[in-house]
Amino acid sequence: MPRPQAYVTEDAVRAARGVFWTQGFEGSSVPELERATGLNRSSIYHAFGSKRGLFDAAVQSYLDEVVRPRLAVLTGSEVAPDALVEYLAGLRAAIADADPPGAGQGCLLVNTATAPIGGDAAVRAVVAGYRAELRTAFERGGRARFPGRDPAELADTLTSLVVAAFALARVDPDGAVRSLDVALAQVA
Repeated sequence: MPRPQAYVTEDAVRAARGVFWTQGFEGSSVPELERATGLNRSSIYHAFGSKRGLFDAAVQSYLDEVVRPRLAVLTGSEVAPDALVEYLAGLRAAIADADPPGAGQGCLLVNTATAPIGGDAAVRAVVAGYRAELRTAFERGGRARFPGRDPAELADTLTSLVVAAFALARVDPDGAVRSLDVALAQVA
């Protein structure tokens, strides 16, 4: 009879997500992941198959617990006319309020897209799906904010500005905030 699992999988994945988010896949060592999750190497490999398996679980956790809850104002059954402003202002505040400046982690998926692992076909597909999810949410928000107007161009513009802000959040938080200010001006 196998031993009962002595840890909560979701907690381990969240802890690993924090390591991957700040260090990236390549920068995250298995010993760091062991310390963060409280699991030993054999438990990580048994539960997730590999460091990559743990990373994939962390990415899914990021989408389910970070991205989609924030996007909920734009993806729910009814989208309020001010949903775009609410979403963009929330992002702006999160980046602007990071202490110290630049301590914000940006976006796990945007960070991943620019790292060596971003060349992996499965990772590219997840990042492309995330971008499409953002764009669709912005299109829904644009339709609610500006009824009767085609929201496609606005959705493309907002997607670009938000991705740029995520890419800049760690290295140039003021630039990231300016990008979001431009996005907010688009929906004013």
